[in-house]
Amino acid sequence: MSNLGFQQFPEYQVPGVQQADFSPYESNGGSIVAIAGDDFVVIAADTRLSSGYNIHSRDQSKLFKLSDQTVLGSTGCWADTLSLTGLLKVRMQGYEHTHLRTMATDAVAQMLSITMYNRRFFPYYVSNILAGIDKDGKGVVYSYDPIGHCERAFYRAGGTAGTLLQPVLDNQIGHKNINLSSSELPKLTIERAVAIASDTFISAAERDIYTGDSVLINIITKDGIEEKKLQLRLD
Repeated sequence: MSNLGFQQFPEYQVPGVQQADFSPYESNGGSIVAIAGDDFVVIAADTRLSSGYNIHSRDQSKLFKLSDQTVLGSTGCWADTLSLTGLLKVRMQGYEHTHLRTMATDAVAQMLSITMYNRRFFPYYVSNILAGIDKDGKGVVYSYDPIGHCERAFYRAGGTAGTLLQPVLDNQIGHKNINLSSSELPKLTIERAVAIASDTFISAAERDIYTGDSVLINIITKDGIEEKKLQLRLD
């Protein structure tokens, strides 16, 4: 762009001059929701993989099992997602071979933050949410920005429909803007967390063209990971 900013006005463009734009990034859509309880975590992501108005796949999982107690949900540029998750799995294998144990969820969260920060000058174009069971047996959720800043929380939404999903979680899980006393607030169970995650995606599928088809739900406990699938609208 010139100093005078004339490029944005077609009548000021020089005839015969062609300008080629190139972007190494592309958003392939997708949304993630994670809810942590006292001894469990529910993480869900839709299965639509698209570019603009073109749908490449209706059955693509965006949840990556890193260990028996840690799952990473990643959306955004699918090429960057595959590159990042492949690197994480290699590093976790190296850790396991060196220390003869599986990396804990807290350690995975720190490793992911460092890995993304190392690429801060050409960042991974992804929205990551890491969910798992920590060393104390409690459910944890970690959210990230593109350069690796990490925040620990009990619930988080991300992806193209993140701005639609987060207010629902603030209300139903964070109990914000609810006129109920602490004794009247419903207890967060696995069933309620799954129901809330399902309802948020049903609503998001009505308003976001990049979220739809179906939702994969992983329920993480100390005993392992249980998988569920919810069908959404296909259009």
